Amino acid sequence: MSRDWRGPVLEADHRDLVAMLDAFAADNPGPLEDGAEVAPLVVRLAELGVWTLGAAADHGGGGADPTMTAVAFERMGRYWPALGWASVQAHVAADLIGASHPELMSELHAGRARVAVVRASSPHVRLSFADGRLSGTVGRVDAAGPRPHLVVLDNDGTARLVEPDALEGRGLARTGLGGAFTSALEVSASADQVHELSGRDLPASLGRLWCGAAAVAAGIAGAAADGAASYAAGRRQFGDALTAIPTVRQSLLDQVADTVTALTASIAVDHSDLAQAYAAVSRACDGAIDVAAAALQTHGGYGYLSEYPAERFLRDAVSLRAAVDVQSAARVGAADLVGRRSEDSALGAVS
Repeated sequence: MSRDWRGPVLEADHRDLVAMLDAFAADNPGPLEDGAEVAPLVVRLAELGVWTLGAAADHGGGGADPTMTAVAFERMGRYWPALGWASVQAHVAADLIGASHPELMSELHAGRARVAVVRASSPHVRLSFADGRLSGTVGRVDAAGPRPHLVVLDNDGTARLVEPDALEGRGLARTGLGGAFTSALEVSASADQVHELSGRDLPASLGRLWCGAAAVAAGIAGAAADGAASYAAGRRQFGDALTAIPTVRQSLLDQVADTVTALTASIAVDHSDLAQAYAAVSRACDGAIDVAAAALQTHGGYGYLSEYPAERFLRDAVSLRAAVDVQSAARVGAADLVGRRSEDSALGAVS
């Protein structure tokens, strides 16, 4: 198995997935841009059984265990973090949509449909019902495609699936996450373009969304830490490698430690406990930024050059934290911690 796995001990099938994705990434390296190469790459990941690997088997997914699923997210986070985040959203959407829309599910599992998942209570989501229409704006989605479906999580226990024809996207600038097709959405949906997905466990879905994002963040951190270690080992200063300097070694160790913590937490926590899930995603996203910043410093001035990946890892980590909306998620986790989920939950009401 690759030495750069920074999580719990893996079983043979998990190690095989690491090896397969490492080999696939060698043939399909990043970084990505918002270009024509994204869609075929997603389809290839779907053909490998990775894109919805951990979605429920009775909904057409791979039915993989949490560790196997986290392996897939972590590897995608290392090589194509925008696709990792899009895959996390596809997993959650697949389990929410289930058997209610078989044609969409078929396209989703095949990597030909994209779905963005948002909380109605997020500050950047402003939606309202009036005269039988759902309208408003979603300030940011990162679905790795220009025309996604939209799943809105509401605090009445209902998810709402909005068709792409009801959405008008406008591309947004971002620091990283190449291939995400980051956009703001104008929503103007008639009643027949909005489908209620009732009877779902929305808190568990949100917890899964956050834990998946934590694994992607751990992948970014792992790639940054390993890149820094490789650079330090090969860079000579004062007649010896940078790794001969104790402070450099300590920094590299701290980078790995933060990566291990993030990845382990993303696998170990209970998805239905939103306080735990928030802790995992918050620590992982913050940790990825810290690790990437330290890795950039390991490169010295070279770290700021685009010829080296260090600056991209930092941009990806910052962009992922914004895409996941970790800051507003704190309110959700705090409400869940004290048993007041209904007042300010995963699923704030559509106004």
